[in-house]
Amino acid sequence: MERYGIIEEKRKREIVLLRGSGCVYKKCAFCDYWLDSCKDEEENYAINAAVLSRVDGRYSDLEVINSGSVFELDNKTLALIKSVCKEKDIRTLHFEAHYFYRDRIPALRQEFGEFNVKMKLGLETFDREFRENVLKKGIRESDPKIISKGFDEANFLFGVKGQSVESMSRDIQLGLKYFERICVNVMCENTSTISPDKNAIKAFVENIYPEYKDNERVDILLNNTDFGVGD
Repeated sequence: MERYGIIEEKRKREIVLLRGSGCVYKKCAFCDYWLDSCKDEEENYAINAAVLSRVDGRYSDLEVINSGSVFELDNKTLALIKSVCKEKDIRTLHFEAHYFYRDRIPALRQEFGEFNVKMKLGLETFDREFRENVLKKGIRESDPKIISKGFDEANFLFGVKGQSVESMSRDIQLGLKYFERICVNVMCENTSTISPDKNAIKAFVENIYPEYKDNERVDILLNNTDFGVGD
């Protein structure tokens, strides 16, 4: 498992894949990411400290991801993130959180008030029916203004049966309207109940990818390890 990476394109930054206690939600039909977790905080901290020791601050921008939300990282790891960012003169810090943690985001921003904190939401799609009935995401809101409140960035998932050029295009357009940046993840084979759909992926690659591949506000992961972390 590679846990440290350097993103050299578009918004240049370092990225670390840390380990926490695991996603509390665990109901997303497409995800087995939560398997990268452990209830032993000391074991997690040891792994996380080793990863964070590789951060050098080269772009003053660090993205922190883990198998769930930032709120599932132990307190020692959070303190170390802050310490490393101070030491390496990192000014922008990205975290991820599930929508049900939204009320805790203001306190997190205050805790990391010395930094420009960017919160990323795993939204997957603005299509509420598809998001809740197929992906089982657990975001029952439908109003983009309400959904995006408190978040700066969002993840989207493409390449699932039932998605079309129109629906995926709409997601990107709304994503760019309501968020500063978006990240498109193309569905990859994993152990979940959702499989990649070749037709949906082909439709995305042929009709949408060329239009947005050079957009500075859009990251596109055709493979889930394209940021240099994971396995």
